[in-house]
Amino acid sequence: MTLLAADRTADRTGPDTGQGREGASLTWLLAAYPLWWALGLGVLAIPFVAAVAAVKLVRRKSIVVPPAFGWWLLFLLAVVLSLANLGVDPPGVVPETFLSSLPGATYRFGFYCCCTLIALWAYNLVVEGKLRREHLIRLLAWLFAVTVAGGLLGTFFGSFEYTSPVEALLPKAVAKDGFVQSLVHPQAAQTMDFLGYETPRPAAPWGYTNTWGNNFAITAVWFVVAAFCAPVKAKWRVGAVVLLAVSLIPAVYSMNRGLWLGLAAVAVFTALRLLVSGRPGGMLALGGAGCAAVLLVVLTPLGTVVQARMDNGHSDEGRAFSSERATELVMAHSPVLGFGSTRKTLGSGESIAVGPTPECPRCGGRTLGGNGQLWQVMFAHGIAGTVTYLGFALAVLWRFRSDHSAVGIAGSAVVGFSLLTMFYYNALVTPLLLTLLSYVLLAANRTSEPAAQGPETENR
Repeated sequence: MTLLAADRTADRTGPDTGQGREGASLTWLLAAYPLWWALGLGVLAIPFVAAVAAVKLVRRKSIVVPPAFGWWLLFLLAVVLSLANLGVDPPGVVPETFLSSLPGATYRFGFYCCCTLIALWAYNLVVEGKLRREHLIRLLAWLFAVTVAGGLLGTFFGSFEYTSPVEALLPKAVAKDGFVQSLVHPQAAQTMDFLGYETPRPAAPWGYTNTWGNNFAITAVWFVVAAFCAPVKAKWRVGAVVLLAVSLIPAVYSMNRGLWLGLAAVAVFTALRLLVSGRPGGMLALGGAGCAAVLLVVLTPLGTVVQARMDNGHSDEGRAFSSERATELVMAHSPVLGFGSTRKTLGSGESIAVGPTPECPRCGGRTLGGNGQLWQVMFAHGIAGTVTYLGFALAVLWRFRSDHSAVGIAGSAVVGFSLLTMFYYNALVTPLLLTLLSYVLLAANRTSEPAAQGPETENR
């Protein structure tokens, strides 16, 4: 199974050292992400690279747009139009003004734009051979190793945290804010007690356990492609097998049911694509790896953790309440454009009097649109945002349904994974960026047919 035929052509037609400098900012963003996290920058490094991308795109004589990108631009338009409803307060939520809602809405729209600019820039670099697809795949694979390392840190040293340089420079009143803390305060894990005792759940270097799980699955897909679908030395493949086996430890101890479901769905999707493309051997190999992983969990103490998590639903009722309430309010009061941003409920599903207490700091005040990308898009941007967001993902899957190469299957698996996890994961910031970069690889992969086809032909 060849990885990228056109990459080998690019290697012959021009040295990567001369062509790769233009994408150095993107390389540094991904390769040095552990450093940005340690400094307290994390996702705050993304706008700097987006600014570079914007300048580079403006200076270009022409910009190549990937297939289905129009759907994404329509989604961004829906996000902008929905800002007009920031001052609208539906019943049963904490009252907010246009100005008080603006920071959160600006944060989300700003990062939507940042991820878009980086992805569009990356696509143009890839189709012109200035950024090799294999290099981008390896960067995503590297982030899987980073995620596993952060997961192990969170599993075994869950109390690890410190004041970052960026955090130390902020005014104390600002640095103490919970949202700001999630951006600038490095911590290995989120500690929760839904099992009846305090349990660290891996979060490093992505800030939240759910974000960690989301990025774990996305980068795992590209790690498998880089390790087993590209020409690499046998010792690297042995190392890859070991890392995948070790990764089960933080994956299980994260107690992230969404991650477990997502990995199973990706495996089934990949197996079906392999079967359809006439590669039963690959399907059997994947099935064997999956069975080995399950046995490794069942026959070790990891199985006890899984059982304990399945016996304790924890957030199920709260998530159901938030989802139902978000749908009811947006359909009744602003179905087309939503409310521009998220809102907090008055109380909980049991009573409006329920609020946070020292014993239950998360009780009451549920964030409508905070329990999954689908609900956030629906509540904040209405039917217009939901249709265009779903339209983009579905158009991508349909457009590349016949690409049964390793990159084609992997890219489609990531996009399909985003459709599944939007019911319980929020995409901003890093999961969306990684998903759009996966889309870039999927879209650029078509230039490999035939291998001699160049950027000029692609533009036509």
